[in-house]
Amino acid sequence: YLFCFLSFFLDGQAQVLLKQRQVSITTGHRTTASMDCIAKGIPDFKSAYIHWYRQVPSKAPEWILYIGASADSYYDNSYSNKYSSLKKGTNICTFTISNINSNDEGTYYCAYWHF
Repeated sequence: YLFCFLSFFLDGQAQVLLKQRQVSITTGHRTTASMDCIAKGIPDFKSAYIHWYRQVPSKAPEWILYIGASADSYYDNSYSNKYSSLKKGTNICTFTISNINSNDEGTYYCAYWHF
């Protein structure tokens, strides 16, 4: 199963809220899954760095990628065949997992901060 959750972050004095709906996918029913990260409080969303992580129980979160003003940047270039991210409008970042299999089990979540 793939899960998502709600995250809160502080950026200076302004509060940034990243909201995700829970998505649950069972292997065999779908080959691709997408989830949205809805941002509030990020003044320049198009240039903001939105990061995506995966966490498996009893392990540290694994950074997958971030998307800034344009293309994705991956922790490992081999991830580019599996994961992608796209910004929509002024506050939505979509994360997509392709060719889902049992190795993709975990909790996926978005995060935001400045470099």
